[in-house]
Amino acid sequence: MKFLSKWRIRKPADDTETVYVSEKFGVRSLHIGSDTVQSSMRIAKPWDLELSYTRSMMAFMLFKDRPERVLMIGLGGGSLAKFIYQYLPWASTQVVEINPRVVAIARQYFNVPPDDVRFAVIVSDGAEYIARDGDSVDVLMVDGYDADSHVESVSSKAFYEACRRRLGARGILVVNLWGGDREFNDTLRRIEAAFPDGTLCLPAGKPGNIIVFAFRTRPDSPEWIALEQRALLLQQCYGLEFPRFVDGLRKMNRHDENRLFF
Repeated sequence: MKFLSKWRIRKPADDTETVYVSEKFGVRSLHIGSDTVQSSMRIAKPWDLELSYTRSMMAFMLFKDRPERVLMIGLGGGSLAKFIYQYLPWASTQVVEINPRVVAIARQYFNVPPDDVRFAVIVSDGAEYIARDGDSVDVLMVDGYDADSHVESVSSKAFYEACRRRLGARGILVVNLWGGDREFNDTLRRIEAAFPDGTLCLPAGKPGNIIVFAFRTRPDSPEWIALEQRALLLQQCYGLEFPRFVDGLRKMNRHDENRLFF
């Protein structure tokens, strides 16, 4: 790891596909084609979720806390994949990543485990993979940003319709979006059109990221008191700020004093 002796490895100015790593104050980060941080890992706690948006994506557990089959589009540094592998041992996870360089760096520098019976990384185009016939999944997580914007192929109407088909009857799609993206509203409308049974938005702790949850089948509208009690239990089990997630859902979605509406 000699090349990490300095805190930043600069990319060539003319190469937007460069994948590189930085390290500062005990945190290692992945960059793809720009200085934007795509993923981070605290070296002393490699299994935990360092970035607020990755923690917020785990808020799906408020509605489905024991998923058995998880499919992810986009590996990055593997933060979410590692967290689920470590803390949800009953779940099997497949991750689809288009860039083999990302996979190599994630495994060499971000502690992404080798494939085994409940974990696999597949080098493939995420949109094409979702469009194929395949086993249904309980949770489908999409984090499809490149250097500056959401990748078009994983933000189209056809892609989100394919995501809906891939989910089981009570499955959940989880999408990381950037609120400042000029395509944000159009992307959200495409998700809502593909998932007429209900969507929710959650602001991540750091301003900018918005996590969208889309439901294959409309859930019953949960009472706030039940969500708050579940959040406390999940926080005790996993160390994530689930009560804050409940507060965030209150800010961005239809509700009354008693219930959250989808």
